[in-house]
Order: sequence, then structure tokens, then C-alpha cells
Amino acid sequence: MTTETLNNPQTIAPVKTAVLLAAGTGSRLQPLTHDAPKCLTEIHGVSILDRQVRCLQDWGFERLVVVLGHMEECIREFLQQHTCDLQIDYITSPRYRTTNNIYSLWLARDLVQEPFLLLESDLYFDTSMLGPMLRPDRIAVSPILPWMSGSTVELDHQRRVISMDIGADGRRDSTSHKTVNIYSFSADTWRLIGKRLDRHIAAGNVGEYYETVVAEMIGEGIISLEPVLFDKDQWYEIDTLADLQEAERIFSAPTHALPSSSW
Repeated sequence: MTTETLNNPQTIAPVKTAVLLAAGTGSRLQPLTHDAPKCLTEIHGVSILDRQVRCLQDWGFERLVVVLGHMEECIREFLQQHTCDLQIDYITSPRYRTTNNIYSLWLARDLVQEPFLLLESDLYFDTSMLGPMLRPDRIAVSPILPWMSGSTVELDHQRRVISMDIGADGRRDSTSHKTVNIYSFSADTWRLIGKRLDRHIAAGNVGEYYETVVAEMIGEGIISLEPVLFDKDQWYEIDTLADLQEAERIFSAPTHALPSSSW
């Protein structure tokens, strides 16, 4: 699938379903997560989940599938009160305390068959960033800053993703970018990923990140994802109290502006 095809709305219908992974306990954000799930942590009075839902509604999403676990009733109640335009479907992870996000994503394999946007519930970002992700088979990436850890991707001179490195010690040079943990998958790509997820879960690898599967399949040439650049100052992953303070500094006032931004 070419970049030209992906950018042509007459050829590829925009993604209208989102899958949100929100089962984790948010232990690194304690004590805030003793009484509320991580996604309801607020930045300038706006919770992460509120920000994400408004963003999805602004971009015309029609369905939201949420994988729940820790304090799931709080998330259900919030979404009942704040989503009037989205069809909400819930999946409860019975093993959320002892598994990682690979297991949460695997649980969505039967309920989601259409193209979808995958995002995690600790991401706070400017609404305008999401536009290019509405085309399938894309991966959000960002220039690397010192605070960033976790998976990175390497791009070639044509800005194609040629490899993905899991972990904080990944490659950091002019060709590498941090993953933002937002992906869009076509139905065909999702079927391939689902089969690989089955293999990992059957092998008992429930403590892994789903990025392990994505990295394997990119490296083997089984799937191909087009990078979408997120401005390094317009998104933040909130894992700790220090992250929360930094996000409050960056996002001095909530914004929900359209349009989109890309390469």
C-alpha cells in the first residue's frame, strides 16, 4: 500500500473504531491511583480519558472498545456520562494484575474485526496530532527527548519503518524515533497480528508488551507500518508523578483544535 493511496480518502475509508487499553493498575502513579484508575488522572482539570474521548469524537470515531481491569467501574461510569456519540464496548481482563498489555490486546481479537486505532490510556496529546492516524497501518512516532524511554523505530532515508527496538536501550540516532504507542491497523494486518498474539499467549508470554509482536512482524517483513510524526512537545506519556508535573507544564491550557499534522 503506497503513501499516495493511504492519503487519498476516496480510496481508503478512515478508521472509525478505537481500541483503548485501560486495564493496568498504574502502580507508578501512586498514591493517585489508589482511589481512581490511571486514565482518570487530571491535567489542569481534564482527565487523560476525557482528553482522549473528546479527541476521538472530534475526529468522527463511531466505536470505542475499552479493555478494563483495575477499578473498571470508575471508567464505565465516566464513559456513560461523557460519551453520547460513541458506541462503547467493554472487555474485562480477568488477569489484569498478573499480565501485561499483550494480554489486553489479545482479549480484543474476537470483538474487533474491522480496522482500528490502538491507543493506551496514559497518553495525553493534542487533538490535531491524531488526524493522519485515521488511515490504516500507521504508527505514531516522535523525535527522541531525554525523558523518553521504551521502544523506538528506525527509519530509512525514505522515512519507512525498517525495524523496531523494544526497551529503553534502543538505538538513538538521527534515524531513530520514539514510538508514541498509538497505532492504526487494517483488518488484514490485524488478522496477522492476532495469529501471532495467539502464539505468544499459548506459549505463556502474558507478561510481554504487545510491541514485542509488532517488532517481530516488522522485522520479518510480515507487516508494514507508515510512520506519522507527532510533535515532541504535543504529547506525553504519563507513568509517574514526575511525568504528571511535566505534562502540566507542557499543556498549559487544553486545546482541541483541528486540523491534522503529519510529515
